[in-house]
Amino acid sequence: MNWVVSVLVFALVASTSAVSAQPVRWTTYSIAQTGTSVDFPASIFTEEAGRPDGYGQRFRTADGRADLTIQAAPNVANDSPAAFLAKKHPPARIQYKRTTPRFFAVSSYKADKVWYNRCNFSSGLIHCVLINYPASEEREWDDVVTRISLSLSGK
Repeated sequence: MNWVVSVLVFALVASTSAVSAQPVRWTTYSIAQTGTSVDFPASIFTEEAGRPDGYGQRFRTADGRADLTIQAAPNVANDSPAAFLAKKHPPARIQYKRTTPRFFAVSSYKADKVWYNRCNFSSGLIHCVLINYPASEEREWDDVVTRISLSLSGK
């Protein structure tokens, strides 16, 4: 009898997840002024949520549980990815951090959310994606976050 309850609870959780409810519809989001381009899950992030500094757009899920910022800005100080990240004073308890001469990617937890930031550096510009989503749905978001991150490019 307990396994029936477990299956029902699992089915309920899976059906309420923004990323697992239906197949994801992808499109390309581009920032014409900077050449920034990224694969964008338009069927997940359906609402515009304002503009970030520089160029780009913020989006959120219809229920407000997750958000995505696609952004590009001039690298005024000509910082390396490591120097730029250090100037932002990230929290001490980062769960994931990768820094190369061309990009950085960092991720951790804040309250009940996972946050993930990736910024690519090229031609005096910084091209970024910033994603926040429920920590309780981390596994369901893994493929979406990976595709967004790996598709980020800029000229």
